[in-house]
Amino acid sequence: MSDQPILQVSDLTVQFGSLLANQNISLRIFPREIVGLIGPNGAGKTTCFNAITGLERPTSGKILLKGVEITGWLPHKICRLGMSRTFQVTRAFAHMTVAEAVRVGAYNRHSEKSVSGQVAKVLEFTELREFRDKPCGDLGLATLRRIELARAMATDPDLLLLDEAGAGLNATELVGLMNILRKLNLEMGVTLCIVEHVMQMVMGICQRLFVLDSGELIATGTPAEISSNPKVMEAYLGKRTAYVA
Repeated sequence: MSDQPILQVSDLTVQFGSLLANQNISLRIFPREIVGLIGPNGAGKTTCFNAITGLERPTSGKILLKGVEITGWLPHKICRLGMSRTFQVTRAFAHMTVAEAVRVGAYNRHSEKSVSGQVAKVLEFTELREFRDKPCGDLGLATLRRIELARAMATDPDLLLLDEAGAGLNATELVGLMNILRKLNLEMGVTLCIVEHVMQMVMGICQRLFVLDSGELIATGTPAEISSNPKVMEAYLGKRTAYVA
């Protein structure tokens, strides 16, 4: 693992009026890691993702990608530097075919000459080749999740952020998605940061976890360390439950 982080977030604060959605969050993610960002509902995970990827402008703090400060940059500019993301709500265009939806992503970092080859490569990698000419509107949730992943992959990211990619999937579908993500990390060297409520995915794939609660970072550690952390138990289960022997 490199000594230099691919992503460094320092004292990130995002405020909406009187609401502090994120408060002084600092974290570092290193090349080729798989990390998770977890916490109870309303903890500020998606707001943090949005600030990092340019969809929300931080109130204060600093964000560096590959050593370049990107605080306040627009999403397309951040994408061209090498960071992409998926969304909690699948955004595949219903009227487009799978190949067309993935092509939209490929245009962010590829010229017209190389787009078709990139689309074919990504569809093969995500096991979507058989669906390439099918309209997205005709497909189920598990396939739409993979299309969302494929579209983000088509931008050739160095760092990929996934927002609730496992939500709504059954056990078999979840294992299939996790296998693709492991392969993406191991074979293509893509660093992954995953916001997720599905603990099977978090504990099964992540090497380190960051835990948010009420907009603050309350713990960092391995899955084993986090699962026995009293602060994390309190955040998820409540103070009384967390400290019952």
